[in-house]
Amino acid sequence: MNQNRLPFTLNPRLQKLRSKLLNDPYYRLQSAEEIVIAASLGIRIDANQATVDDWLRLPGLSIHQARSLVELSRSGVKFYCIEDLAAALSISIQRLKPLEPILNFSYYDDEAVNNITYVINPNTATIESLLKVPFIDASLAQAVVENRQSAGLYRNLVDFQQRLNLSGDILAQLMYYLRF
Repeated sequence: MNQNRLPFTLNPRLQKLRSKLLNDPYYRLQSAEEIVIAASLGIRIDANQATVDDWLRLPGLSIHQARSLVELSRSGVKFYCIEDLAAALSISIQRLKPLEPILNFSYYDDEAVNNITYVINPNTATIESLLKVPFIDASLAQAVVENRQSAGLYRNLVDFQQRLNLSGDILAQLMYYLRF
């Protein structure tokens, strides 16, 4: 037997699971065994940047729990370990322990983000105030205001990006300056 081959490539059931994990980003893991296999394939969930869909991939988490974790992250709560998640969800650590192989608890440079002093709501901003935001030029400021007036308030950052047809690179620069 070739030592470089993964052991689950021999079993057809596990081969099918491997294919699902690699090709379906919304596949919901069913067991601790599947979590271990997903982790061995390099699939990880960053507890501090996970979306609702990311959390729902994990067995045993409800939509309400997933939403709570995302809201907590967005409000500035940092998860440093599995114990933090258990406390946030008011459940036992033992219930979350099987999820540990796939979870990452990454740390980010909050100081760089916290140095941003000018934050604006694009739903109420004038062209003049938008021009104070780095990366917004006169044509984009005009487009923000005109689109808002013709199509209504921006629901969130994704809506803002789609309606203004902004690239991911531009949005990555702007997102720290915008609050909806």
